[in-house]
Amino acid sequence: MYNAPQPKIEDLPTSAQLRRSTIIAAMSAVAIGTMVYLPAEYGSDPTGVGSILGLTQMGEIKQQLYAEAEADELAASQTTTALATPEPDPASRQDAIEGQLTAMAPAVEVDQLAAAPPPEPVANAPEQVIIPTPQTVPDVTETVAPVWRDEVSYTLAPTEGVEVKLVMEAGAVAEFYWTANGAVVAYDTHGDGDSSISYEKGRGVADQTGTLTAAFNGNHGWFWRNRTEAPVTITLFVRGDYSEMKLP
Repeated sequence: MYNAPQPKIEDLPTSAQLRRSTIIAAMSAVAIGTMVYLPAEYGSDPTGVGSILGLTQMGEIKQQLYAEAEADELAASQTTTALATPEPDPASRQDAIEGQLTAMAPAVEVDQLAAAPPPEPVANAPEQVIIPTPQTVPDVTETVAPVWRDEVSYTLAPTEGVEVKLVMEAGAVAEFYWTANGAVVAYDTHGDGDSSISYEKGRGVADQTGTLTAAFNGNHGWFWRNRTEAPVTITLFVRGDYSEMKLP
């Protein structure tokens, strides 16, 4: 490397010049600190220059932020301390409460016994006689079977049929019940006279109950046929507004 040329003695600053430069630098530092640093960092503006330059407001904001940060740190440390403090064991606390109640129980019982008035003596109390309450006997009424006006019964061989009709006027009503006595039959409820009508038909029916309302003046009733391979007994019960029962 090349050595830099040494300056001449006449080019070096004198002691007076160094002192003056040092004084100027110190004064400049003091001026900068007073007019710039203090307002910008701490919000302190002794010369008023910081307010003019807008540095004082910036410093006040920084101080507020510092204060809020310190408050947050303090709150966090207090919370940590509270969390670090162990709470009493719930079981131990329950045992302590039960122990206190147990200790208090005898005293409470004694106080209650002392406060309770003594029983009053009963002189020549008559012996209590218990009179039995008479039982209400329900009124049992025998069920009376319905009274039918007419009853007929026929035994039908396989494929055999039978017809029974009632002589009725238009609008007359007859109640009926018929049964195949455990078997089944085919039936046709119909009427004839001034006109003809089929009220209802069925096949493989064991029994039926209802009312028959005459649609016109004439004969109204039932025809049954045994479609099974064994004899069937048909029984018919009727009552109501009819003048005659026509049998086969």
